[in-house]
Amino acid sequence: MTPSPSRLRPPPPRLEPAPRLRRLTFPALGTTCEVQYAAPEGDAQASAFAGAAVAWVQAFEAKYSRFKPTSLVSRIAAEAGRAWVEVDADAGQLLDLCDTLYRMTRGVLDPTALPLLRLWNWKAEHPVIPSDAQIAAARRLVGWSKVQRRPGQIFLPEPGMALDFGGFGKEYAVDLVAQLAADHGIPDVLVDFGHDLRVLGTAPGRPAWHIGLEDPRRPGTTWGSVALRGSRGIASSGDYLRCFQLNGRRYGHIVDPRTGWPAASGCTQATIIAATCLQAGVLSTTAFVLGAREGMEFIQSCPGAEGILLTETARAQSRGFHHYVVT
Repeated sequence: MTPSPSRLRPPPPRLEPAPRLRRLTFPALGTTCEVQYAAPEGDAQASAFAGAAVAWVQAFEAKYSRFKPTSLVSRIAAEAGRAWVEVDADAGQLLDLCDTLYRMTRGVLDPTALPLLRLWNWKAEHPVIPSDAQIAAARRLVGWSKVQRRPGQIFLPEPGMALDFGGFGKEYAVDLVAQLAADHGIPDVLVDFGHDLRVLGTAPGRPAWHIGLEDPRRPGTTWGSVALRGSRGIASSGDYLRCFQLNGRRYGHIVDPRTGWPAASGCTQATIIAATCLQAGVLSTTAFVLGAREGMEFIQSCPGAEGILLTETARAQSRGFHHYVVT
């Protein structure tokens, strides 16, 4: 028996809802957190991701922010010189990361540098330059190698010592939120926490995510932009916004724990593109402190990382950075 033409006709195509660009914005980690992601209208996974992202960031901040008096970091500081503090497996992993980053950055990123950061208070109404004696006293409380650890516990041996995850915590959170998006079946996302970014996939209807590069000579404007696709992180470090000026000299918020003074390498901005936001952020801060020549050597020693360093008069960029620049 020959099938009728109606039985040979293919079923009509099923129309899937077109994804649209959504924006999730919330305050956390001392900045504005924004997540852009593509998802169809009414998508349950997208709604679940939004709730999970905000909840995770809030829990992370509550546990690790030095500005929260009940945080683990605050409790560790309160017990400095007195007692060991218990830490769970999650905190243990972050402390392991601290050890790795300290060694990788040659001591530029030191999670115990808080006494120096407090000394150089650029937010003060009338900032002052600390004395040599004050800097020396603060430096005696700084040094990751002084931190004592044993399974499930940590001890800061000197009263006044403290931890601060500000050198990498925001970037770490960016990467975790991007992973949350992937876990919720969202392949295209841009996570931006205070201009530390991580992208997955591409912007809806475009071949890439475009990110502007701020001009340190004219904050609020850009000197160019880069196109990122797939899985990449980007971060910039500079001292042109968070700083104070005294006697004709600018003192920025990025303090070199090896000297006790704000970085004075001649760089105005360092921008790094790497596999993750964490790697990009750590490299940008380190390169900024090291300066144009040594900083560029450091960037180029890290496989897959590309960067550009700006000074008042010149630019230095890695061999492959131009592949990302939009002309």
